[in-house]
Amino acid sequence: MESYYQARWEVLPTAPTEYLDAANLPPPIAQLLYNRGLKLGEIETFLAADPSPVDNPFLFPDMSQAVNRIYQALLSGEKIAIYGDFDVDGITSTAILVEGLSWLGSKAIPYIPDRLKEGHGLVWPAIEKLHSQGAKLIITVDCGITNLTEAKQAREIGVDMIITDHHMPLKMLPQAIAVIDPKRKDSSYPFHDLAGVGVAFKLLQALFHKDSREKSLTGLLDLVTLGTVTDMVPIVGENRYLVKEGLRVLNSTPRIGLQELTKLAKLELGKLDTESISWVLGPRLNAASRMDNASASYRLLTTNSLQEAHHLAARLEGKNAERQRLTSEILNKVKGKLATKIHLPLLTESEEGYPVGVIGLVAGKLVDELCKPAIIINLGPEVCRGSARSIPEFNIADALEKYRDLLITFGGHPLAAGFTVARQNLPALEEKLMSLAENQLSHLDLRPKLAIDAEAPLSTFTGNIISLIQQLEPFGQSNPQPTFLAHRVKVVDSRNFGNQNKHLELKLKQGDVTWRAVSFNSQKAQSEIPSYIDIVYKVKKSFWAGEEVLDLNLLDFAPSE
Repeated sequence: MESYYQARWEVLPTAPTEYLDAANLPPPIAQLLYNRGLKLGEIETFLAADPSPVDNPFLFPDMSQAVNRIYQALLSGEKIAIYGDFDVDGITSTAILVEGLSWLGSKAIPYIPDRLKEGHGLVWPAIEKLHSQGAKLIITVDCGITNLTEAKQAREIGVDMIITDHHMPLKMLPQAIAVIDPKRKDSSYPFHDLAGVGVAFKLLQALFHKDSREKSLTGLLDLVTLGTVTDMVPIVGENRYLVKEGLRVLNSTPRIGLQELTKLAKLELGKLDTESISWVLGPRLNAASRMDNASASYRLLTTNSLQEAHHLAARLEGKNAERQRLTSEILNKVKGKLATKIHLPLLTESEEGYPVGVIGLVAGKLVDELCKPAIIINLGPEVCRGSARSIPEFNIADALEKYRDLLITFGGHPLAAGFTVARQNLPALEEKLMSLAENQLSHLDLRPKLAIDAEAPLSTFTGNIISLIQQLEPFGQSNPQPTFLAHRVKVVDSRNFGNQNKHLELKLKQGDVTWRAVSFNSQKAQSEIPSYIDIVYKVKKSFWAGEEVLDLNLLDFAPSE
């Protein structure tokens, strides 16, 4: 993004000599592993993405109760409802549970709330509706952990609930048959960072424990991977194994909806990676709920009709284009209104016309550009809906928990959260959050920063270095694609390209090595490029004239001294 050009370059500390020596790997690779916090004894397992981190699902509190209640429902022919969330994590969670339960003979009812009309989490009218349809058991996925009132109301009308979620619980848990959440304080499950779809998958593993069909669950890993990567949970530990295996399944997926979506997005099965999910497939699947409702995305993932798959994929493609246009429009408007507040440690902006479907995206873009927490709020006559994005130095989920007495509902992660608040309480909430941000952030340098794994001249990438870097995949949160710094690189040639010539292609040379490099959205004209530059870059495989080549993806550059 354009903001990188004001970023501070921070090269991470060099690994100790004893670590580099004992790792038994080329120094650049050992440095990358050190930067990711790996101990020497963990390196082999990490590189292999060994399945050993996959733990027994019965280590979750309440898992046995959940399995017993579900089998009771199956044996008695009770209707089961799966209550999801409207983002990709929630949609994929719903799809895998409905599909998995169908193998056990259940025709589970999927329910995904409307983002615009119902909002996050359990809502009482939906519970009543499912009850009227005959559901005696509701299983939540990716939601419900903070819905104490709704869970109690369900119990009072004779509906049993099993809560599966991955968000942070409150001090009290919902009244339910089972509450399955890796973040429960009393949980002995060793991996805490599963996505909602990961928790749903563990429930299926428990249901199929020692069943001859247990191996069939591998076929659901394409959906597990979509939800895990899009929800931006850390791609380490069990998530790393699930995503690595899931990418194999995704790249040969039999789901015709995903095949059609991939084709329309101009991607190719067999070449999908986490970047393809984060930047292309995920946003398209999310676009349905942002602009309308999530039913189109759910149907796309579950349809067996080629005609319907093509229709739904085209619809999502159109919704995504609409989402991009609207996000850009609202972002520009918000930036104009924030011009006089840019010095504040927390950026808040509210208006009656802000579309609920894109305010989280707008907040996220502000955080990326300005490195400050941001909250964008849709003002309603009585109830306001806010979406917050944050930085590691300010846990927005904890901040909202601190002032939950002012809120109607809330939920989320340290870096992303949503809430509803009575309009009369909004000024007090904004004041308290601003005061908290001032206390926690006022002494920090919040300029955007660019973390660099290591200094690496262009000659570094010879021999097996590239293949070893590929062993670090899949990349994602807590295991980012490696970033390098090279000094005094000669610019042999340059040209602008793309819409309004906002991208830049460079031919770079250092010593005997010449590379093609691309700086996306650089806003730099060819005439502005000096003869020698220092570059921050990633090494990336791409296709040129039908052949696989290595390119540099420039994140930032500056004139060499």
